[in-house]
Amino acid sequence: MPQLSSPAAAEFDAPGFVAWFRSAAPYINAFRGRTFVVAFGGEVVEDGKFVGLTHDFNLLASLGVRLVLVHGARPQIEQHLSRNNIEDRYHQNVRLTDAETMRCVKEAVGRVRVEIEALLSTGLANSPMANADIRVAGGNFITAQPMGVIAGVDLLHTGCVRKVDVAAIKDRLAFGEVVLLSPLGYSPTGEVFNLTLEDVATQAAIALDADKLIFLMDTDGVLSKKGLLRELTVAQAGAVLSGKRKLPDDVSLYLPCAIRACEAGVARTHLVSRHVDGALLQELFSDDGIGSMIVETTLNTLRDASINDVGGILQLLRPLEDEGVLVRRSRELLEREIGRFVVMEHDRRIVGCAALYPFDDEAAGELACLAVLPGYRRHGYGEALLGHIAAAAQARGLRQLFVLTTRTAHWFVERGFVETDIDKLPAQKKSLYNYQRRSKVFVKTL
Repeated sequence: MPQLSSPAAAEFDAPGFVAWFRSAAPYINAFRGRTFVVAFGGEVVEDGKFVGLTHDFNLLASLGVRLVLVHGARPQIEQHLSRNNIEDRYHQNVRLTDAETMRCVKEAVGRVRVEIEALLSTGLANSPMANADIRVAGGNFITAQPMGVIAGVDLLHTGCVRKVDVAAIKDRLAFGEVVLLSPLGYSPTGEVFNLTLEDVATQAAIALDADKLIFLMDTDGVLSKKGLLRELTVAQAGAVLSGKRKLPDDVSLYLPCAIRACEAGVARTHLVSRHVDGALLQELFSDDGIGSMIVETTLNTLRDASINDVGGILQLLRPLEDEGVLVRRSRELLEREIGRFVVMEHDRRIVGCAALYPFDDEAAGELACLAVLPGYRRHGYGEALLGHIAAAAQARGLRQLFVLTTRTAHWFVERGFVETDIDKLPAQKKSLYNYQRRSKVFVKTL
């Protein structure tokens, strides 16, 4: 069979693709069966970006993610109002919805919803939507109530979410359908209310106990003077809101919703730019992400290792062992010595490890197998692991901590270690010293 060749094929980075796909595997496994609420404004549909977004939704659905989509319709509503010469009135940044405005809201929301459903139904061959089987569910899932009178102004048909029909939504998700929620709510008396997409998305995520709430917005996320803040706790996000620095309008709008959702039990809330193609996938399936993630408390956990961590520790150590940085350890040896290890977890994923081998007779301990995943090496995890091992050695009554290294001498020197002779090693360790590796010995007094 002849070999086909093309410039595109020649430029294909197979090793890079394989490495990326493997790195995404933990997320694929973790997301299966999880519920994600994704909110996006009507601008995404109006500027044609929703076509690419449907490809990403299709991929998520095919991986077993339970999707609840919440759309807005602000620009479409404004166009309808303009065509009908109806004034677009706001009170305290909330649209005042009278009867005429409500008629335009219904028309605009209906058109946007139909367009979204049509795009989600696309199944063109030779496209990311080929063989897609996205079934869209809708209905009166949102019960609303009037927002009422605020500062003396009656907002009329502008409302807020009163109740989310959780059972009905979960039924549709269990059947493999994507649930599409519009910014409209219905009252028990048959009235229709104009809602905001952020209120619908936040209340739906809380009621469903969603694993993720994702807002697609105009900016990249929450920015500081130093750049994008990729990860914030609720407390840190609150500090951003209460700070003196002026925030972009969409951050001021969505960040309070993110905080409220996390405080109510939603595990993760993400603020992601809608302008980056594939931003949703980059945020969900990469270590660093592309936007800002808000969590209730820190995602980092430093704990003693257990037998269940052996696989994760091996994945950390193998590349360094292959490079000759660390001495190779078999799975059997690691299982026997797992009690000497501690692991650093980030978002329930092992990203670092270290071990303490005590020599009690000589009041010394060896720091071994200190390793951190490449993408996390500038986050202070190495220092945290070193500090934990040093504290454990002191608690055991050890007076010195030593390490053997071939590549990272400067890192240890910068942290208070001093180079010493092999003869200064504990006798048992000295008898096992590998003269072929010629590891340098560094010691630190505790």
